Amino acid sequence: MKRRDRTLITHAGNNPKANKGIVNPPVYHASTILFDSVEDMHARGRDKFNNVYYGRYGTPTTFALEEAVAALEEADKAVAVPSGMGAIAGALLSFLSAGDHVLVVDTAYEPTRFFCDSQLKRFGVETTYYDPLIGAKIADLIQPNTKIVYLESPGSHTFEIQDVPAIAAAAHAKGCVVILDNTWASPLYFKPYRHGVDIVVHAATKYLVGHSDVMMGIITMREEFYKQVKTQVHGMGFAVGGDDCYLALRGLRTLSARLAQHQESALTLAKWLKDRPEVERVLHPALPDNPGHKLWKRDFLGSSGLFGVVLKPASTERVNAMIDGMELFGLGFSWGGYESLMVPSNLKTARTATKWEAGPTVRIHAGLEDPQDMIEDLARGLDRLRGN
Repeated sequence: MKRRDRTLITHAGNNPKANKGIVNPPVYHASTILFDSVEDMHARGRDKFNNVYYGRYGTPTTFALEEAVAALEEADKAVAVPSGMGAIAGALLSFLSAGDHVLVVDTAYEPTRFFCDSQLKRFGVETTYYDPLIGAKIADLIQPNTKIVYLESPGSHTFEIQDVPAIAAAAHAKGCVVILDNTWASPLYFKPYRHGVDIVVHAATKYLVGHSDVMMGIITMREEFYKQVKTQVHGMGFAVGGDDCYLALRGLRTLSARLAQHQESALTLAKWLKDRPEVERVLHPALPDNPGHKLWKRDFLGSSGLFGVVLKPASTERVNAMIDGMELFGLGFSWGGYESLMVPSNLKTARTATKWEAGPTVRIHAGLEDPQDMIEDLARGLDRLRGN
């Protein structure tokens, strides 16, 4: 029976009958696994990725988390890794070898770009960055040795929405694997496999865990790619501890409730900021006047708590004064937890295929505080921006 998302969030990955009636999957700490016999050891070894075989391959706690995320994203399989960057690296390296070429969206998460420009380059893989608004014209950039087209929608810091179905169709026509970073929307608000994506990566550290206390990544995929990805990840030595998997599962159970509040609060802040005289524009795809709104409305089921704000020209000192004095918006990396955050975005040197010519830009994560308290904090910050 097909379950709706809120039901999947509540029940996927749970198997109380297999755990003496316990509702939450227990935490398994394991390295060595004992077998009943040599025959049993060999039998499990023939399908070690789907059996409890050795701690690094996973335990029932790991499998419960992977099953739940895969079900919510409408994927066939999922693999948990120690960080979002680990998910990105594991996914890319599953399909790339020396001499290959990869196309990466110019607005990708900065560590993705660093990995491509350092590790992949050192391994003899060439990366070309492309305009996030390229759509089907991505076909013109695909070379005979292009193996992957990598997307992130919306774009990091500037929140451009990509035409995922058009890009996926063009990539598949030339034999490329399509990988998408779905961290912003989560599996709840964007369903990548409905739009032609083959592999999805998440910084589960963010919305899936939701409490700013676990580093984790998740790779989801179609069945045909599972063995290839799992083999790569295992070969890299990646393994996730039982305690972290338990915390991620516990966070996942409240994803629908949390994300609904993040969405509502972010839209409240975005609409308020739009009307402020200090603000040039708000970068939020769910706003009707945003350039990517039509694509967002066509493909997405909701929006999250993360968006950007372009300020009118102001000195670095004034922008810093605004940020440094915030009381509810912490200055820190990551996002997706219950707390609000604000960081400056340095984008003028972060792009190679496109240019960012706008004024000072900040990225805001709307947490779970009362929106009116957040607005009051922002109002005081904008006063400091003006020098009041």
